Amino acid sequence: MNAEATVNAGEIARLVDVGRAAVSNWRRRHDDFPQPVGGTATSPLFSLREVEEWLRRNGKVYRLSTADRAWQRLRAAGDDLRLGELVASAAVLLLRDNGYFVPGEEPADAEALLELAKERGPAEALDLLCERYVEAHSRRLTVTSPEVAELMVRLAGADTGTVLDPACGLGTLLLSGSPARALGQDIDPSFARIASARLVLRGVDSDVVCADSLRQNGFPEAQADAVVCEPPFNDRAWGYAELTGDPRWEYGLPPRGEPELAWVQHCLAHVRPGGRVAILMPSAAASRRPGRRIRSNLLRAGALRAVVTLPVTGSDLWLLRRPEPQDRSPSHVVLLEAGADLSTVDLEAGELVRIIDLLDDDVDISPARHRGGGDRDLGREFSSALDRFRALAPAAEPALDVLARRRSLPTTTLGELVKAGLVSVRHSPARIGEGDRPVLTVDDLAEGREPTGRAGGPDLVTAEPGDVIASPLGVARVATMPVTLGAHLAAYRVDPERMDADFLAGALRAADHRAHLGSSRVDARRTQLPRLSIAEQRVYGAAFRRLAELADTVREAAAAGHALVRLGFDGLVEGSLGPRS
Repeated sequence: MNAEATVNAGEIARLVDVGRAAVSNWRRRHDDFPQPVGGTATSPLFSLREVEEWLRRNGKVYRLSTADRAWQRLRAAGDDLRLGELVASAAVLLLRDNGYFVPGEEPADAEALLELAKERGPAEALDLLCERYVEAHSRRLTVTSPEVAELMVRLAGADTGTVLDPACGLGTLLLSGSPARALGQDIDPSFARIASARLVLRGVDSDVVCADSLRQNGFPEAQADAVVCEPPFNDRAWGYAELTGDPRWEYGLPPRGEPELAWVQHCLAHVRPGGRVAILMPSAAASRRPGRRIRSNLLRAGALRAVVTLPVTGSDLWLLRRPEPQDRSPSHVVLLEAGADLSTVDLEAGELVRIIDLLDDDVDISPARHRGGGDRDLGREFSSALDRFRALAPAAEPALDVLARRRSLPTTTLGELVKAGLVSVRHSPARIGEGDRPVLTVDDLAEGREPTGRAGGPDLVTAEPGDVIASPLGVARVATMPVTLGAHLAAYRVDPERMDADFLAGALRAADHRAHLGSSRVDARRTQLPRLSIAEQRVYGAAFRRLAELADTVREAAAAGHALVRLGFDGLVEGSLGPRS
């Protein structure tokens, strides 16, 4: 057992509200920075007491929040290998504190946890502990990302009715929708207990079982409206020998080396006729020869409807539908390679590939393999992409002149402008509650797109048209419509008689380019701006605005250029394009 509370580099950064890079710099540059007291070489742990003493000695302002204090006390109760058990014990405490009588041990030190529950509510308190747990074990735990979870729930229609996740982990997929009833199962006792508590504290009618879903099916009679699942990959000890005659293998006995195909059929066996299944699969499962018979049967029966390759992860998302007796087998399956923004995934935009063309010796359903297959007209797509690229290509250079002599401009700081009343600022909370209200995220601001986040709560900040929205990374834009801000964003409202909004946005944006290379954040209060008359600000503001528009055009042209190049390669190989003579 740890003698005292410990923190990792990420938690130190959170205490002081800096980036991880700053903590790394402190460790390198300051000989008196505390030495690790545990952890590993890649994720060392430091004594919280020693870190606090060092921060005070070096004039670093820090704040130990209620969540930080609760997490550190919980973590100090055991070593990191028992973190899951400790979070599960906290779940037991929070349930009992809310009138639920459940078995299990409570943490020895409950005061900080109860204080956190009083401040944030029990459900959010447990969510925060889960976030810290995942962060501490990011290399060991497999947790479905929020973006992938939302995509799976959307495509499976798992936001209503009864939803099953037979490998539910911490409950991420079940909590991503709003099911009327949630059924979960996990082999890890701590995970099952945590998932159950999270669902109960959210008011979801639920039943979570702790057992191996393939060997000890906790819901043998269940017929859910939808199933979502991220099963364990490459688990060779999945029960091949003892489950040979299992009735779930409607589409064929899964080979010993194809455990994921056992999970696919388990999911299909527990969804109602006409219900959908969204399951994450390793990309290799789309083409491995031992699985071709089952893939063929899934296609012939009309059970496999779409395969979506996800960016970066090396995984595919299989979308299946349990056939109904009166169904006519579809003639096509959708194969799609998703872009970076999963919220824009549309199956209707995917490649429609004839099933009969897939039923060869390989039965390869990899989306990448079938680019340009079926009825796709690569020549037409290439022409359209070329037209788009030409339309986006910047036609004008920035309307700026090189001065014969550098102009020396008097300066002020944003902090001084705030004090003088020319600018007022409102910061969104670092953490925002769950909800259905659309909010602008840091990434949305950087990409210049519509809000993609969702949040709720009384502390949300709304920017009005004319406000300057800025992020800690030095991105700034003038709002053109009312928008609610997500975490880590700020809204600056100017006195239009004395300060031009485009001028302020440009100055904030310029500050990012002038920032020290070792820093990932910009201290907006210290941002220097030229001290100009309102008339001159408007001239400079117009120039800043044109530069911002040019930056957006260049980014869109780059994306269109990448698509054009990809279609060029594909078209040359497929035969729709040829070299220009």
